[in-house]
Amino acid sequence: MSNRCVVLLSGGLDSMLAIRIMQRQGVEVEALNFKTAFTCCQDDSGRAARDLGVRLTVVSQEDDYLDLVRKPRFGYGKGANPCVDCRIYMFEKAKQFMEQVGARFVVSGEVVGQRPMSQKRRDFDIIAHHSGLDDLLLRPLSAKMLPPTLPEREGWVDREQLYDICGRSRKKLIAMAKEFDLPNIPSPSTGCALTEPKFSRKVFDLIELAPTATFWEYDLLSVGRHYRFDKHTKVVVGRKESENIQLQYTHRLPEANSTALLMPDNFAGPTALLLGEPTPQALDYAIALLTRHSNFEETADLEESAAPQIRLSTHDETRTVAACVSEAALAAKTIAAD
Repeated sequence: MSNRCVVLLSGGLDSMLAIRIMQRQGVEVEALNFKTAFTCCQDDSGRAARDLGVRLTVVSQEDDYLDLVRKPRFGYGKGANPCVDCRIYMFEKAKQFMEQVGARFVVSGEVVGQRPMSQKRRDFDIIAHHSGLDDLLLRPLSAKMLPPTLPEREGWVDREQLYDICGRSRKKLIAMAKEFDLPNIPSPSTGCALTEPKFSRKVFDLIELAPTATFWEYDLLSVGRHYRFDKHTKVVVGRKESENIQLQYTHRLPEANSTALLMPDNFAGPTALLLGEPTPQALDYAIALLTRHSNFEETADLEESAAPQIRLSTHDETRTVAACVSEAALAAKTIAAD
């Protein structure tokens, strides 16, 4: 078996350094990027792989990933982030990939104490054990603060050339990046929308009121303003042209759970999407929200005598209705404020 390892590459500085450390020791690197519906900055991993001269494989979550988002065994962070459970899931996939490509061990750029939810000393042990990797998981940036792993004990890597970095400071990491001549030093990033408080409120709303929601509904959380009409119904309103287009596209997907699409017919305004039973009351609410976020005075091509109208499409019909603003729409608040 060749001296090959799998390195989890997010595109951040830590994972890039982990690859350089392995390359310096002559270890062959297979880079693996794990993508979820909530992961940001996917382009960074591709750029980093190119800069480092390694082959990159991207894997996505499977349907069971939502189970750990809904009910994580090891709890949430400050947001809806099940970081420990997510890392376990990620390393399980890395272990499978390691076996597929004939690698000996898995490498992570994690640093002891850098992230409060998943990089405490205790968390490292939990993640390594429950992922099934145990001491086949090497964290070279903090290795000297941890017990020697199998790759170190067997001499696959030289422990003396590993590091003892701890905490949140980036000074040592940036110095290492310059030493290794990394062409691009990325800025810090959360990398996951689940850590964001505003996004988390939308996630918890979905978990509570739609416990069987699919990836389609979770993907939709990143688009537009979300208004809750009742516990079974909500309206999503686009905030800009790109989101209006995305809502129209999302509504046409085979897996879509939306029941109505509303678009301005003779004035400038947002697109709105209804999820839930399209009752007259729910549709009136959606129409009023769309109108609330429009500005008729700035619509140049709307004749003074023309009443503003909305094109309403449900599964059964497409029709034109009058635009209006209700007191309920004026008082409505988004699930997560902008």
